[in-house]
Amino acid sequence: MTEKIVKTDAQWRAELDPLVYRITRRKGTERPFTHDDFPKAPGLFRCACCGAALFDAADKFDSGTGWPSFTRPVDPAAVEERDDRSWLMRRTEIVCARCDAHLGHVFPDGPPPTGLRYCMNGAALRFEPAQE
Repeated sequence: MTEKIVKTDAQWRAELDPLVYRITRRKGTERPFTHDDFPKAPGLFRCACCGAALFDAADKFDSGTGWPSFTRPVDPAAVEERDDRSWLMRRTEIVCARCDAHLGHVFPDGPPPTGLRYCMNGAALRFEPAQE
């Protein structure tokens, strides 16, 4: 089981960039096509709040939606799914299992091998290149 990181709202606000705070702690969303500037190289995408490994660059694909998309998390235990009924729709929210940061949503319209599209906010992720 993942050890939880618990901080007050004031602590998160003091530590995070305003955009990262709004998205990860207030369940915000960045505009499409504004934050998918990650290198197309081997590496890991980590939580912008706590540094937990979330997605492998090998599982990233261009969904055409304007948000970074992945077929699966690096480890199923790295993320948690939550029911999201905001905006008069029903979706599955994805949060970091370690710190509860809002990352985005998962949809059943992705490519093989999983058929899933983990549609993440780029501001919620930090890219770490693979060590050579």
